[in-house]
Amino acid sequence: MELRVLRYFQAVVREQNISRAAEMLHVSQPTVSRQLKDLEDELGLTLFVRGTRSIQLTNSGEYFASQVDQILSLTDKTLQNLHEEQQINGRVVIGSAEARTFLNVAQSISTLQQHYPHIQTSIISTNADEIRTSIKSGYFDFGVIMEPADKTDYDFLHLPGESRWGVLMPGDGPLAKKDHLQLSDLAQMKLILSSQQGMTGLLDDWLGKSTAKINVVATYNLLYNAALMVSAGVGYALCFDGIINTNQSDLKFVPFEPRLTSGASIVWRKGQRLSLAAKAFLQQLQRDLD
Repeated sequence: MELRVLRYFQAVVREQNISRAAEMLHVSQPTVSRQLKDLEDELGLTLFVRGTRSIQLTNSGEYFASQVDQILSLTDKTLQNLHEEQQINGRVVIGSAEARTFLNVAQSISTLQQHYPHIQTSIISTNADEIRTSIKSGYFDFGVIMEPADKTDYDFLHLPGESRWGVLMPGDGPLAKKDHLQLSDLAQMKLILSSQQGMTGLLDDWLGKSTAKINVVATYNLLYNAALMVSAGVGYALCFDGIINTNQSDLKFVPFEPRLTSGASIVWRKGQRLSLAAKAFLQQLQRDLD
């Protein structure tokens, strides 16, 4: 016996009429009639005496109806209790680098809200150095950091996708006419670099001994402010694609060729006891990535 069929039976008992019960259940009258006939066949009993305008229960039907009321009442109570146990609330704080791969995290947050509408998520855009400090202090539950990164003290999940490196520059500059840049083009620029730890090492990997020839005039924490410095003529910003919308602006992003890309990971401190809200987010993200 399916619970759905028992609810059909219960509705017919209450309405004493199959048509009215079908209307209340938002199903067709033949569907309800057929399900009740199948139920009687399964039980080997006659549950109703069918009249022209209404139906009446047989003695067996009356006993069965009282049991069905108890079964469905217990079912509804059980489901309600399970639902109440899942009413997790709280706040999940995620520090994140500015990168398109954050979309994976955003999609998981959206799904999480459907299951746990009382969980609030706070996203703080920052760099890897601040993420490490804030995770260590317990302020951040998670952090999205760009690769390569030292994850010795962290548990982590790799996020799908990569972000492409290039240069954000004035749209009317001489290099803006190019479809792509070579690393050697950096020597011609006044560069604005990310201030996060490891940026110099990344340039060393790219340029080798040529790093000393790079002219760094400013550093930035968030790319939005760097973009304003580019507009003001301070220099050119080394950054990822897809963060600043250059449409209808005076700026242009030009990528490197050969392609230079970085992946991203979401990290959390090893041994850290996560809140119920943080656990729910992590489980959702793991399901989505799997």
